[in-house]
Amino acid sequence: MEGKEQLDRARERIIETIAQNIDLYGVTPSAGRLYGMMYFHNEPITLDEMKEELGMSKTSMSTSVRSLSDLKMVERVWKKGVRKDLYQVQEDWYQSFIDLFSTKWKSAISMHIHSIQKSLSELKQLVSDDNASEEIKELAKIDIEKLEYILQYYTWLDRLIESFESHEIFSLVPKERE
Repeated sequence: MEGKEQLDRARERIIETIAQNIDLYGVTPSAGRLYGMMYFHNEPITLDEMKEELGMSKTSMSTSVRSLSDLKMVERVWKKGVRKDLYQVQEDWYQSFIDLFSTKWKSAISMHIHSIQKSLSELKQLVSDDNASEEIKELAKIDIEKLEYILQYYTWLDRLIESFESHEIFSLVPKERE
């Protein structure tokens, strides 16, 4: 087939780049390679077909598919007459980023806010403790100000995540025209 080698080379370059950068999503390069291969496959594919195409074990394929599925980058689909599980990529990269960004940052925000609130409570108790030295109380007041500033940041970050999830972000930073 005329041009097949050039087509394969162009695709392989992108697949390798995805594999190298997929760690941003918290998955392995082999999962990135799988995603890239599936992206160019143009139709749903079974684990056996993935295994054959990439030469990886079925267990490795299954683990990679599960990781990509958890990130909503790959979805299981149904096709009449096919008894094996079929998978295809979620081609909306904007939504994939939003899902990943939101999930990761919401978790981090929740953890930080919990720690901040606990520390603020302890520091406020320390400030009103008659047994604490004035020097310690002053340091606690400074820390309270710092933690309240950080809390404002996480409140802002939560609003930013909301703008992604509601797609309001696209009114501020529009998608390129298709």
